[in-house]
Amino acid sequence: MIKHALMALAVFATPVAAQEVIDCDWQARADAIVEPWEDNTRTFANGAVRLALLDTIEPAAGAFHVLVLSPPYDEVGGRQCKTIGVGGGAGFSGVGFEDITAEYDPVKGLSFWLEVDYYDGELADFSGGSLSFSVNQQTGAVEAVLE
Repeated sequence: MIKHALMALAVFATPVAAQEVIDCDWQARADAIVEPWEDNTRTFANGAVRLALLDTIEPAAGAFHVLVLSPPYDEVGGRQCKTIGVGGGAGFSGVGFEDITAEYDPVKGLSFWLEVDYYDGELADFSGGSLSFSVNQQTGAVEAVLE
């Protein structure tokens, strides 16, 4: 079941242009991982890649982000940290994290698919779509597409 945040339509005056992948910032706090953690985190590639569902509470119409921890490792052994959201600090209004699917392609890396809801400023309403993203552990590239 897709989780919905409270509607706060006034928060988004501009249309949703696209999703974005950014380096971890304020969205990636440990207290933002949706409880219970065991239901809202997943590991792949023998534990090298971890995904988690984040709820930043605000903005209420776009509080959900996807956290991605993955290789390559830095000089002290830490993984890179990225978040995926709608853009401009906003996330999704709902994420079907429990239904995430994944597959591995040696050329592309790990690919993931899940359903999301987001506030579309152009329509002044919520829309749904499929978020797909890939994680290349060799290059560190994390790419996302919202359809």
